[in-house]
Amino acid sequence: MYQVDARSPTPLYAQLDRAIRAAIASGQIKKGDKLPAVRQMAVDLRINANTVAKVYGELERAGDLATQRGIGTFVRDARAVATPAKDRQRELRVLVDKLVAESAALGASSQEILRAVEARLKENR
Repeated sequence: MYQVDARSPTPLYAQLDRAIRAAIASGQIKKGDKLPAVRQMAVDLRINANTVAKVYGELERAGDLATQRGIGTFVRDARAVATPAKDRQRELRVLVDKLVAESAALGASSQEILRAVEARLKENR
């Protein structure tokens, strides 16, 4: 469910944070759902357990997750989790830059890219 790309210029913790927030916002994970243990998530994603713990901690401080010692980490609130505007704009720019670069490598035109994005946005509504 969660993915990170070690080759991306976006730090791994930011990628994981965004992936968890997106899963909550989209309803893929709901209030009360248990997240994988820190060590298990780290093994699954092939990243350092401290990175996962950092993300879980930040999401817990934000009120989105709750950790019960010895039991696990759970989604506290299934509301659309908002990323601060400054961070959101920075992360969107990275995503758009990646989309444009990879689309150009495929030979896609600007119109093709826009149509594909618009179609995908309609599917997700």
